[in-house]
Amino acid sequence: MAVINQAAAKLRAQLFESDELVVCPGVQDGLSARVCLQQGFKNLYMTGAGTAISLLGMPDLGLTTADDMVRQASMLSSLDRSVPLIADIDTGFGGPVMVSRTVERYILGGVAGLHLEDQVTTKRCGHLGGKEMVDVATFVSRIRAAREARERLGSDLVIIARTDALQSMGFDEALTRLKAAVEAGADVAFLEGVKDREEMAKFTKAMAPTPCLINLVPGGLTPLVNAKEAKELGYRIAIWPCFAMTHAYLAYQKAAKELIETGAVTAGFTEKQRGEGENGEQVPGGIRELFELCGLSECVEFDNKMGGQTFSKGV
Repeated sequence: MAVINQAAAKLRAQLFESDELVVCPGVQDGLSARVCLQQGFKNLYMTGAGTAISLLGMPDLGLTTADDMVRQASMLSSLDRSVPLIADIDTGFGGPVMVSRTVERYILGGVAGLHLEDQVTTKRCGHLGGKEMVDVATFVSRIRAAREARERLGSDLVIIARTDALQSMGFDEALTRLKAAVEAGADVAFLEGVKDREEMAKFTKAMAPTPCLINLVPGGLTPLVNAKEAKELGYRIAIWPCFAMTHAYLAYQKAAKELIETGAVTAGFTEKQRGEGENGEQVPGGIRELFELCGLSECVEFDNKMGGQTFSKGV
């Protein structure tokens, strides 16, 4: 029986029935995803680095397990089934059998697209140094295993082949790897660590008509072009994996500094925010507003419609 995933079908249509750039804000947890959905983004991206940092409090050094990533991807996909989520799947967490099993779990979790890379299993963030690659045959076997899982489940899942070979092996070898991956069943090509605009344009032209993805990481190897520039350079997907995480980190730092130094958190708060909401009043940035962002009213409404009594006395 085919696994029906409207979000995957939507992502596929965005790529192959339109010429618009697919803009994906990186989300590392439920709150960042809820904010992006509230702001009207049409797509989301689950960052592997962000998952390691938010879930484990650890750097992106291949420390997350398949279970960690599947659980996070499934949760993020569930927040709005109509919005396609592209998720990092790292190396697939093993040989072809494990890759196929992990991809199947991503599909069943509602993921619309995923990127699968050619680093060794003990991988690291693509914007760090010292990366090691598997050989082309191993990389291709991973892509074939992902394609087999997609076909077996009758899914529209978009498979994105990522190579990290550019820094250590050069442009030509990286291109050879991505073309072999597309031949094996990948839909999109992802060259990690492109170093300048000239190389970006060269890459998308060389891979045409295969859609290409650009990864925009603050402090990373790739210049931070904007969405308009990315499209003009020939890209079809642009991901900003660290944008929510970076801004959250800076805000946490500021608030933590104030709390430890003064014993209070008031910077940037209005008088109303520093006070308390009365009779269910929603204070800007307060706990009730956060709950509303995450579906409080929808949960109450659903309970009532189903004849439940959980919230009959209010909430």
